[in-house]
Amino acid sequence: MEYRTLGNSGLKVSAVSLGANNFGGRSDMAETQAVVDKALEAGITMIDTADIYPPIPGGEGKSEEYLGKALGARRKDIILASKWGMAMGKGPYMSGGSRRYIFNAVEASLKRLNTDYIDLYQMHFPDPSTPIEETLMALGDLVKQGKVRYIGCSNFKGYQIVDAAHKARQLGVPQFISVQNYYNILRRDIEDERLPAALMTGVGLLPYFPLANGLLTGKYKRGETPAADTRFGKGSGMASVELTSRNFDLVGKLEAFGKQRGLSVLQIAVGWLLAQPGVASLMAGATKPEQIDQNIAAANTKLPADDIAALNEITKPQGGLPF
Repeated sequence: MEYRTLGNSGLKVSAVSLGANNFGGRSDMAETQAVVDKALEAGITMIDTADIYPPIPGGEGKSEEYLGKALGARRKDIILASKWGMAMGKGPYMSGGSRRYIFNAVEASLKRLNTDYIDLYQMHFPDPSTPIEETLMALGDLVKQGKVRYIGCSNFKGYQIVDAAHKARQLGVPQFISVQNYYNILRRDIEDERLPAALMTGVGLLPYFPLANGLLTGKYKRGETPAADTRFGKGSGMASVELTSRNFDLVGKLEAFGKQRGLSVLQIAVGWLLAQPGVASLMAGATKPEQIDQNIAAANTKLPADDIAALNEITKPQGGLPF
């Protein structure tokens, strides 16, 4: 396993991380335990969750609960990352980036995770109703209290990444060291201004959906109905984003590219993404232990510069990402 520094911090993370959004939803406790055990055995050191996971009705908090149980005494051996900010209930006090909500949200997450600190605490979405200064100062207090070690953000636009970095320096409080955004070889929209903003401010990139929700694993075929036990087979709203004619065309081109080089589409997708500037770790979910092995094996694929350039040309960004 390769380990990389996350942004302009001293925090080392595994090049492949485990995304825990399936825990408590598609994965029951036994399946969660098996995946977590395999991840730690394979050298994965960062596991990422959120208070809102799994993203199903009534799923709030279950991923954190399941993960806390699965880790047990091994919690100290990993970088535990979680996110807050999305609505955890009705009313004006159950979401957002206010000091009041952050302090309540972190206590709830700590209890569910069965820990007294979170290594990387991330703002899930920007909150336009709260000044970023208030959010950053509240997070700084959590760092001082030892309840949070580092802070990050998710789904921030380029100007928001730069503004948060600037305001943190002005206030003398900790800066975001990471940003999670949707990024894979089929969806390169963040290269317009979000990725340059992260590079300019020293914020490490943690791409989520690096395998396009399974499309880049060969799980889905054009014209075939997704299997019932898959994410899209369970009615995920992301099907309309991923299972497009353009994406299937690109996967076909990647298959042809890989066939000439003895590489799978999975190897190409992971190898290409890990070669992009600023990328620290891929947020890859898993519902089965063998998926961990497949992701790590793919991460060991080192693509030559000529192949990276050719893939860049094949998969030019088209824009139009809905978030």
